[in-house]
Amino acid sequence: MTVETWLQALPHGITLSCRGAGERGRPLLVFLHGFPEAAFIWDELLEHFARPEHGGYRCVAPNLRGFERSSAPADVAAYRPKFLVQDITALIEAEGGQLACLVAHDWGGAVAWNLAVQAPQLVPRLVIVNSPHPGTFLRDLQSDPQQQEASAYMNFLVRPDAERILAENDYQRLFGFFGEWGASSWLTPTVKQQYREVWNGPAGGPPGAGLVGGCNYYRASPLRPARGEDPGASAITLPREMLTVTVPTLVVWGMQDVALRPSLLDGLDEYVHDLAIERVPDASHWIVHERPQLVAGRIGAFLARQ
Repeated sequence: MTVETWLQALPHGITLSCRGAGERGRPLLVFLHGFPEAAFIWDELLEHFARPEHGGYRCVAPNLRGFERSSAPADVAAYRPKFLVQDITALIEAEGGQLACLVAHDWGGAVAWNLAVQAPQLVPRLVIVNSPHPGTFLRDLQSDPQQQEASAYMNFLVRPDAERILAENDYQRLFGFFGEWGASSWLTPTVKQQYREVWNGPAGGPPGAGLVGGCNYYRASPLRPARGEDPGASAITLPREMLTVTVPTLVVWGMQDVALRPSLLDGLDEYVHDLAIERVPDASHWIVHERPQLVAGRIGAFLARQ
């Protein structure tokens, strides 16, 4: 089973560069990546679930807008959740609209939580991997000094010079994120080159040009620790109807995540009606890289659940 790549033009003028495996027309699994990642992180799972013995699914992982070769609007406001949700809704429709499950990590999870709230009829099942629900994340950003400290990096990523600084010394800081937030034995020279190609952006652009879209996700969101004259999360109130998830949901959480603390799982059942949580003690935020077969196994068992 091989992974194919293509550019998917959507009706509202956005194009997503996609990776996929499996026969078109089969039940659909969609996988959403986070920052500073890209769709290639899901390749092993795309191949896994496309095989007949694992369901024979049609598996698609888009690069979110602003990443890799997907459309990258210049306006920061274009990275607000409603537009990101619109992209994934249109992609599901372009693939036939028969989604079996939405799987998402990090920023992809933020999109997935919103889509499940806004359009539960499109999302029969939801799998979240180390991505906080907006209700518990807002709570901890407002009241938990440890999560506020863990999320302080967000206030760096909104700086206008963040991309340039991240690109310095062959992306030393970004590659450092992987090591600081978990063991990075998976970060082989081949994987590092895949990341460089994404972060470099289009040929001829300045160093780090491929990071502008990803940083714009942070710039467009007020969900970050308050600092100075920036109230961040302290100024936000979210009504319950924007937080309630009614679809069956599996949360897989690497418990060594130092950026998104395990306390974000506390009280999650207040927002998610049908919830299963799989805590993985020996994995970090980068669990998809670290333990892809474990993640695949947990997802497979969830899909098989009646």
